[in-house]
Amino acid sequence: MQFTLDDIVRSPLEIIFDETERIRNETFGDKISFCGIVNIKSGKCRMNCRFCAQSGHHQTNIETYPLRQSSELAEATRQLWQQGVSRVGWVASGPSPAPDELDQIIASAESVLSDNDTDSGTESTGTLCCASLGQLHSKPLERLKTAGFRRYHHNLETSERFYPSICTTQRWQDRFATVERVKNLGWEICSGGLFGLGESWQDRWDLAMTLKHLEVDSVPLNFYNAVAGTPFADRPPLSMDEALRIVALFRTALPKAAIRICGGRPKIFAENSGLLFRAGADALMTGNYLTTTGVTPQRDKELIQHCGLRCSS
Repeated sequence: MQFTLDDIVRSPLEIIFDETERIRNETFGDKISFCGIVNIKSGKCRMNCRFCAQSGHHQTNIETYPLRQSSELAEATRQLWQQGVSRVGWVASGPSPAPDELDQIIASAESVLSDNDTDSGTESTGTLCCASLGQLHSKPLERLKTAGFRRYHHNLETSERFYPSICTTQRWQDRFATVERVKNLGWEICSGGLFGLGESWQDRWDLAMTLKHLEVDSVPLNFYNAVAGTPFADRPPLSMDEALRIVALFRTALPKAAIRICGGRPKIFAENSGLLFRAGADALMTGNYLTTTGVTPQRDKELIQHCGLRCSS
């Protein structure tokens, strides 16, 4: 069955779930994959994204710190590996790292991955799957790939039309160009969006079609959890019904891509997170998010088992 946007918005969820479960099972079977992130540099970003707790333009009560030392990154990464989260991403605030920061990130990654190879076969091993370091050009991207990162993460956030409503210090077209550059270099691509910012259903559809055009490998879906001190602090959370329809939209639009549920999951879905798999999700970001508390890997493993599904590495 081929759903239209109107079908996704208006059809009973049970009818939609029949199709989205079929698509998920056809591509991913009963396996649900995990990823986790390490916040390697927090806050004081010079971009003015109106939703973001890390923007230096807003007065938010978050912990800020410069680029963390290699030993700290190794410990945080290894903690996730030890909890069974084999795919770990490093995320830094800001539009892009300074040259000396990039050097430090690469040296830290090479050190962590070298130690991982030495410890191969133990329960504390995994991969540094993703780098999420903003808008980079080809040479820095090539250096990161050589260092061992396998995938680059860079969200488009929303449609080209709506983006100026949420940020005016960078252009959507530049974000798109970064993702396109990553694709041309042969990286795996992780790119998705944030929902509940006032965007329309057409904006959500347009974003899905853009990601389909880019042939991304993984689509992180984030649901806005209002942060005090930001211009969007008073925005109410999406209803669970609307959020599930967003998941279904992206599953039907990108049947071969991983649909990964990330920020906002505890707020929107709480004890009903199992419905995400019926809506077509095949992946979760587990553990804490950048500035908010998430769900522990152990609880997520229990959720997956309760739903009759299996965790994949």
